[in-house]
Amino acid sequence: VQLQASGGGSVQAGGSLRLSCAASGRTFMSDAWGWFRQALGKGREFVAAISPSGKTIYYSDSVKGRFTIFRDDAKNMVYLQMDSLKPEDTAVYYCAVDEDSVVPRRTRVVYDYWGQGTLVTVSS
Repeated sequence: VQLQASGGGSVQAGGSLRLSCAASGRTFMSDAWGWFRQALGKGREFVAAISPSGKTIYYSDSVKGRFTIFRDDAKNMVYLQMDSLKPEDTAVYYCAVDEDSVVPRRTRVVYDYWGQGTLVTVSS
């Protein structure tokens, strides 16, 4: 199983980016997806998560109202649309799968598969 995250880059504050995460090796239609991020010198923190049905979604308070997570099971992918970006959003972003979970979870340790990370840099 592999998760491949992409879409990171450099953007000015107020701008937008869309991150993508493609899975290979198996399908994840019955699993929850999550996005986490890790800024330089800090721990990996929860950003967003989505249930298998797509009907239950959680966001961290710091991104709520600016980021949108969504999934496309036909393509075996998950996305993170990031709008109104701020310099404090600068981090490496990771996608992850919480295998067999019917509810999205915020806890990093429960996730079973991880992508390699994609760097987002927001300048002021």
